[in-house]
Amino acid sequence: MADEPSDDVQAVLDYLAELDRPETHELTPERAREATRALRGDEPVAAVGAVTEQVVLGPARGIPIRIYEPASDGPHPVVVFFHGGGFVVGDPGTHDASCRLLTNAADVAVVSVDYRLAPEHPFPAAVEDAYAATEWVAAHGDDLGADLDTDRLAVAGDSAGGNLAAVVALAARERDGPDIAQQTLVYPVTDFREGEAYASYDENGEGYFLSAADMTYFRDHYLDSWVHPSDPYCSPLAASSHADLPPATVVTCGFDPLRDEGVAYADALDAAGTPVTHRHYDDLIHGVINMVAPPLDVAGGREVIDDVAADLDASLR
Repeated sequence: MADEPSDDVQAVLDYLAELDRPETHELTPERAREATRALRGDEPVAAVGAVTEQVVLGPARGIPIRIYEPASDGPHPVVVFFHGGGFVVGDPGTHDASCRLLTNAADVAVVSVDYRLAPEHPFPAAVEDAYAATEWVAAHGDDLGADLDTDRLAVAGDSAGGNLAAVVALAARERDGPDIAQQTLVYPVTDFREGEAYASYDENGEGYFLSAADMTYFRDHYLDSWVHPSDPYCSPLAASSHADLPPATVVTCGFDPLRDEGVAYADALDAAGTPVTHRHYDDLIHGVINMVAPPLDVAGGREVIDDVAADLDASLR
């Protein structure tokens, strides 16, 4: 493991420290959402062929989706993307930059899902929305655009969104569809179970953007019963089997509290015979795929996106 974060990661950490912002776990969910939105840039980080929005049928309400299409000729494979934010903060707007970069790097259409957030909508609301949106996309390719090919479908997400992507892959296996060709899990949450201890929480619990206290805050808002952490749709690492799942890319970062549970999930997939590419970045922190434009500008964030795009391209072409 690297002795310290990369220079540009450290510059971002120094910048955030100078802002003297409250920690996420010190804020109400509403204020935390405002603070998260405030960190995004004012201008799109990259042009894409088209960006459209619509609302699709969900289990409890319509689910807003944002569709990014490449400028190249189609038909394009489709990646259903779930944003991170601890199931409490975040939306397609906070992840606009990463979705634009992924669209261009992988030459795919990205469908970003605005799932319900906790604590207003605790587990399993986000899971229900994520699976329903994926089902809808798989069944309604013609309604998304003439240049989209939902027969070549992947799921992807970062952090909480990585959890949802993994859970959708599990649910698709259990429910006989939809067919998913690849799952991209960027520093995912994989294990909420009581009693599970990971060294990365002790090593990286403070000072690296996402803190252990933040994770406790997110957990307490997302889960409203002690029975939920053992549910595989909450903790995908708790699934009785990790076999017969789509090929996976799992991203972990050296200075991330979630590092070790991501490693554990990659190992579980590998042990079960599910093809997995584990991409580890020693000197990066949680959240880097959103740190791709000033003032939060980390070269490694674009590197991660380019690397997972290459894996998606290999699985979807």
